Amino acid sequence: MIDMRLQSPVADQVVAAIRSVVGTGPVALHEPRFAGNEWAYVKECLDSTFVSSVGKFVDRFEADLASYTGAKYAIAVVNGTAALHVALRLAGVQPGDEVLVPALSFVATANAVAYCGAEPHFADSEERTLGLDPNALRDYLGTIAEIRGDTCVNRATGRIIRSVVPMHAFGHPLDIEGMLSVARDFHLVLVEDAAESLGSTVRGRHTGTFGSMGALSFNGNKTITTGGGGAIITDDPSLAKRAKHITTTAKVPHRWEYQHDEVGFNYRMPNINAALGCAQLEQLPGFVTAKRALFKRYEAAFRNVSGMRVMAEPPDSRSNYWLQTLVLGANVACERDAILAATNDAGLMTRPTWSLMHRLLPYGKSPRMPLRVAESLERRLVNLPSSPHLVPEDLP
Repeated sequence: MIDMRLQSPVADQVVAAIRSVVGTGPVALHEPRFAGNEWAYVKECLDSTFVSSVGKFVDRFEADLASYTGAKYAIAVVNGTAALHVALRLAGVQPGDEVLVPALSFVATANAVAYCGAEPHFADSEERTLGLDPNALRDYLGTIAEIRGDTCVNRATGRIIRSVVPMHAFGHPLDIEGMLSVARDFHLVLVEDAAESLGSTVRGRHTGTFGSMGALSFNGNKTITTGGGGAIITDDPSLAKRAKHITTTAKVPHRWEYQHDEVGFNYRMPNINAALGCAQLEQLPGFVTAKRALFKRYEAAFRNVSGMRVMAEPPDSRSNYWLQTLVLGANVACERDAILAATNDAGLMTRPTWSLMHRLLPYGKSPRMPLRVAESLERRLVNLPSSPHLVPEDLP
């Protein structure tokens, strides 16, 4: 087998640049850090025997999340996909509807649409944010959609385009204000996929709080983790009440009877997971500070590596830098696989971005706009090791 590193000086430069930041030894892409009250809170949970769907830590975690994000309400659930699924249902997405989602996203964004019996309609991204491009989307909708009453209809399919789901890729806020404008003009309910952007803001306002609802994720590889978990955040009290109800099996409160007034979902976050989340949330400001410092180190390390840059937060925003992202220029895009091979061979876990949604078997026939930028980014993005502990505690 040919060693690709011998044929790629560019890949060798990338390995050296990463090593100058993270040091020697195997380095994971993103690992959780447990350096606070995790053991104490989980032990308290175990000692109380309230480890499942009832317990004080669920209520506390929801209150702490709402306080941190500035949302009026937070509803904790089992994962980010469940949060997005329920948010779309509450947004009125019906079987047979279309929902605009980025082609450049994790598959959960499209899956949540499919869970509603709706069809994902893939839209393009912009290079400066990696998120949905509101200007391109506006132009596209102007050619394929028409407003009938208070609904947006795809003229080609006859289906209602009910909602738009912008996703803040790798923690970087997209042009959410531009997306809100498109949503208003085309009568779309905007639901934010903020699964990756806990700790990110736009002009001081937290991501996930701009649309009718936002979905968060606390998977093991996220900025904070509950092991597995997610949340819906909203300012709307009726949506919050409905979200809590249908994610807890639609059970009607009663001291002993089991009455359920609609089809609900067993999406409740267990108390033991919420205990972990409470401890993690206490440390979130420090995690974000460390990840922002890590970006500065990567930025300096790659300054003299020609043909690439480390993705920086967009203007007027503050990113949590969940996953540090190397953006290859067109002249070195052909080196992507050599870079991935050389870094992983060296014990440095790097990953390409996701395969675009329309390339996946379940969504190959879904409608899509021209995806020129997303298809280019797909060939040019590499995620770098991003754990917060890669920055020493005494050097934030």
